[in-house]
Amino acid sequence: MSERSFLKERLRKKNLCETDTDWGENECCENPCIERRDGDSVCINCGMVYGKNIVKNERRAYTAQEVESRRQTEPRWRGFGPRTILPNDNVDSKGNKLNVKDKTLFSRLSKIQQSLISSIERNFWEAKPKLKMLISKLNIPEYIEETAWRIYTEVAKRKLTMGRSIDGFIGASLYAAIRIHEFPRLLEEVSDASMTSRHTIIRSLGMIIKQILPDLNLKYRPITSEQLIFRFGNDLGLPLNTQKHALDLLRNSSTGGLNRIGKDPKGFAASVLYMAAKKTNERKTQAEVSEVAGITEVTLRSRVKDIKTGLKRAATH
Repeated sequence: MSERSFLKERLRKKNLCETDTDWGENECCENPCIERRDGDSVCINCGMVYGKNIVKNERRAYTAQEVESRRQTEPRWRGFGPRTILPNDNVDSKGNKLNVKDKTLFSRLSKIQQSLISSIERNFWEAKPKLKMLISKLNIPEYIEETAWRIYTEVAKRKLTMGRSIDGFIGASLYAAIRIHEFPRLLEEVSDASMTSRHTIIRSLGMIIKQILPDLNLKYRPITSEQLIFRFGNDLGLPLNTQKHALDLLRNSSTGGLNRIGKDPKGFAASVLYMAAKKTNERKTQAEVSEVAGITEVTLRSRVKDIKTGLKRAATH
């Protein structure tokens, strides 16, 4: 590449696409359109490469104002976890043993790298793979994952994880995002997938609801029995007409004064499904329904009585 062509290239703007420039002997086509692609100056019409984009020597910054004014890039949290890690092994990448000089060198480099990492970055490196694992296990959509990571980022910035379980806050952030978007997943499923106790997740969830969600303008919506009816109905293999009939039973019982305060919504959803299955000749045993809903048979029979009482009151009115 000639010096004349190189100087012309350096004088172009960032998003250059010139069609009237006289390239002389280096002209590639009748209508050259030059753009920067992966460090090269390329004509996107014919593919001819004109040369490299050489980055000039940057001016050093000594004050905070100079650093801010001359900054060209911003730090970014990677979604795939940590950056390059310098291990303390005694072998190199090919499996050969390191001599004493190389061991000392890599030990120093490892210490320098660790000193450049902040505590919140180490927290994110540990938390991000755990959240990815939960998302994969529970088959959670991407938009819920983004909300969960947004919640956990705020948790880490406020240092709520200090002295507490990161796994608990990861599970609580994910379940909070699930409830914000009203996705049909239960707290027990999140607890089992994260291998964290239900008590730990609930304790972390309470802190998130009180301190984090109001500042992020996110609304936590507790799960309802109506949402669980179709979830449990599909798991039991019941037809859609049976599920709709179960929903009508629950609504009619609610108009009759059914008291749902302080009671698990899973019990009401399972009870109306059990009653609707009997009426539509899609019989399911109490053991099958209670196993899918994650409740005991005693709870199922108690909620069936409550539903029948509400239906009788609704009929009298």
